[in-house]
Amino acid sequence: MLSKTIDRLLDYRNSGDTAGDKTAVVGYAAIAFFEPAPQNVDAKDRKFLLNLARRTLAAVADNPSAPLAAVSAADLSPALSQPKGCFVTLTKQGKLRGCIGNILPQEALCQAIVDNTRNAAMRDPRFQPVRPDEVKAIKIEISVLTKPQPLSFNSPDDLLNKLQPDEDGVVLQIGSNRATYLPQVWEQLPDKVQFLNELAQKAGCAPADWRGKNVSVSIYHAEAFGEPE
Repeated sequence: MLSKTIDRLLDYRNSGDTAGDKTAVVGYAAIAFFEPAPQNVDAKDRKFLLNLARRTLAAVADNPSAPLAAVSAADLSPALSQPKGCFVTLTKQGKLRGCIGNILPQEALCQAIVDNTRNAAMRDPRFQPVRPDEVKAIKIEISVLTKPQPLSFNSPDDLLNKLQPDEDGVVLQIGSNRATYLPQVWEQLPDKVQFLNELAQKAGCAPADWRGKNVSVSIYHAEAFGEPE
């Protein structure tokens, strides 16, 4: 018996798809079952990263141009030294106050957290820079990402069938335009069509453009953890 597994519908066909006669058919489904990804950031490292992000937030709010202290390699576990994609999300009274990250691994995770915290606080174009008097009211969430993998689909409906709400972070590419939503966004946009419509708009396209040509999708998963309320 499978326990704590995730299932994904890979394909569905029936005998009428090849024979042509669909008055009485037999259905066939291909379903993959796999274990959820293990946690790669243990409790000690999570605390370290959240404290690092908190110190960075306070420092850049006080002086946006000040150089930040380097993290000593002696303080790092192997997990924090590995290049990882990650996002830093800032909220204030439950509302988004900044969110910046990198989807692909570019630098050591600890350094990516420093850079993305600075950018979320100071350079998110949707918000004014964080002020010193806001810092205590802001909560920090960190999302450590798996490397995005292409998702194969042959139609808009097939794409909808294959997306897994609450599990999949989605990178939507429409021509040269691209945008992503973290898996946490499914909490606000649980409907798959609305999710993709708004993601297409975030990419600078019309809502329904994800149904058109020159569209590709990659998915990733996120290990998210944040400060206590």
